[in-house]
Amino acid sequence: MALRQDPEKLDFVGEHNTRASSDYDKSYPEHQDIIGLGSYDPIIDQYTAEEVNKVVRRVDLRLVPLCGLMYCVSLLDRTNLSNAAIAGMTKELNLRTKNPDRYSVITLVFFITYVLAQPPTTILTRFFGPRVWLASITLCWGVTMIGFGFVKDWKALMGLRLILGILESGFFPGVVYLLSTWYKRYEVGKRYSIFYLIGSLASAFGGVLAFGLMQMEGVQGYGGWRWIFIIEGCLTCFVALLGYIFLVSFPDKQESLTIRFLSAEERQLIVARVNQDRGDADLENFTFKKWLGGASDWKIWAYGLSFGCATTVTYALAYFLPIILNQELKFDTGTAQCLIAPPYVFAGIVMITTGWFGDKYHQRGICVAFNAMLCIIGLAVMGWAYGDTRARYFGVFLATAGSNANVPSVLTYQANNIRGQWKRAFCSATLVGMGALGGIVGSTVFRSEDSPTYVPGLSVAMGSQVVILLTVGALTVAFRLSNKKADRGEKVLEGSPSFRYTA
Repeated sequence: MALRQDPEKLDFVGEHNTRASSDYDKSYPEHQDIIGLGSYDPIIDQYTAEEVNKVVRRVDLRLVPLCGLMYCVSLLDRTNLSNAAIAGMTKELNLRTKNPDRYSVITLVFFITYVLAQPPTTILTRFFGPRVWLASITLCWGVTMIGFGFVKDWKALMGLRLILGILESGFFPGVVYLLSTWYKRYEVGKRYSIFYLIGSLASAFGGVLAFGLMQMEGVQGYGGWRWIFIIEGCLTCFVALLGYIFLVSFPDKQESLTIRFLSAEERQLIVARVNQDRGDADLENFTFKKWLGGASDWKIWAYGLSFGCATTVTYALAYFLPIILNQELKFDTGTAQCLIAPPYVFAGIVMITTGWFGDKYHQRGICVAFNAMLCIIGLAVMGWAYGDTRARYFGVFLATAGSNANVPSVLTYQANNIRGQWKRAFCSATLVGMGALGGIVGSTVFRSEDSPTYVPGLSVAMGSQVVILLTVGALTVAFRLSNKKADRGEKVLEGSPSFRYTA
């Protein structure tokens, strides 16, 4: 694009009355009540709103689908145990034992290393760069997943799950951090939703893929469940190669070859937009004090608690829904695996709708609360609509939608209410780490001895959603009180006099 310089405008640094800035504010209502409103930026002023939209769409097309695809194989590889279980793995490896329940133990151990390896991952993403770091760990866990198909006993499977937890721990916080650096606060909600929606395709159609791979039963003397791991591991390795070729770096890395799909001026525009929005696009020098400083903010832990409660249900459904459909609702194996897809399609609709609503009306807490209430209703119907298979399956739709839609909603909730690159990095790691703790709970609550009603598991899942409602209520009150104090000049929020929390 040929930039249009107007020397006269450069004399009016304090004014915000130029054509491009005015057009941009009309197209983006989020320019109100954010950092930078009223401040003149000569870089942004050179573009019309339409031209800015074109640049952002190019970033969208390069960044969001690929990150979503990589997350898709991540979810596929960590949750395909349930599909393999009903395809013959449970019987061949003798997993359905009590004291301990070997299947629950195998699902659980993944999260132990996933949590322990979590803290430094965002730092490593910065140090090595997203392309090298994220693609490398994706390749490594793809190879590990192939190894799942050759295990001889449940102990070997457990060992590989421990390794998988270490490797996957670096992906989600790294990619969430990467996405947050490219967009303004009221743009990121839709992007997180689309990113997670693409990732959720693993949950939606993983069962269908597994059913197809099951038909390879006996090929080369291997059971169908083994081919699920082998083929899906090969798929992950291919996606890792795509990530290494096409994944982009952080926008402040202006000289990186990975962001040369934008011109030098367009790269400066992206950084200028983020700085105008929240003033933290440029990387500060790293110190552990800056990185760990976020730990003193109670709100960081509140976001993490909400995320952990959301993932409690998403992981519980991912690991146990095929088994519940097969063994308790009495659908045959093929039907149970295929019936997983429709609830996740509905979840995608809810996800995009709440993301759009939150971005348009600058609301975050209400979206999180709505999703939690939807999940509570769904879990209640699943658990207590005795004797009515259709009603219980309808409950699956609501529970799946509410829990999964809250993953991007909570991510956006925290992303909108923090400033600073290293605080953002710490928060991303903390959030995902506590999400993994939710995975530990979710992977163990539906015990075989509680079938067919699974009342303890359903009660824990519903209780987790109540905790989300209480946490959102506390944050909303705190945000509104803090914003009022900031409006009166009594308090500076997140290190900026212009910053206001998004309730």
